Amino acid sequence: MSEPDRRARGIAAYASQFGVPGNEAEETLAGMVGPRMAEEAIQAAGAAWSADSPLSLRERSLVVVAALASQGGADARLRSHLRWAIEHGVSAEELEAALTLLAVYTGFPRASVAMELLREELSSPARDRSSRSHS
Repeated sequence: MSEPDRRARGIAAYASQFGVPGNEAEETLAGMVGPRMAEEAIQAAGAAWSADSPLSLRERSLVVVAALASQGGADARLRSHLRWAIEHGVSAEELEAALTLLAVYTGFPRASVAMELLREELSSPARDRSSRSHS
């Protein structure tokens, strides 16, 4: 994959995650983590998936949510990936089942924090507006 293609894919991924136009994604990310780390994140995101990936965005979202929940201490990232998972078609019931299963493997403290974040996301007014606009 060429460098411009990789960069464009990374910017598109962050634009989708942040819910901003593509031309605002890099600036938004740089404001969060600084320009150097933003560039690294954009490059990494752009190469992390390909059009011929055997994993759908939905499946990828489940894997990322599980990884972040297992790590613990990544609440802000987990929150945004929970929103993204829902946008990619993962149901609330599937997310709750996955997080409950993780409790057995990662421990109840980490899984319960992830579950609390999920419940907050599901009950947020922004989520209600978003789900109504997708119907």
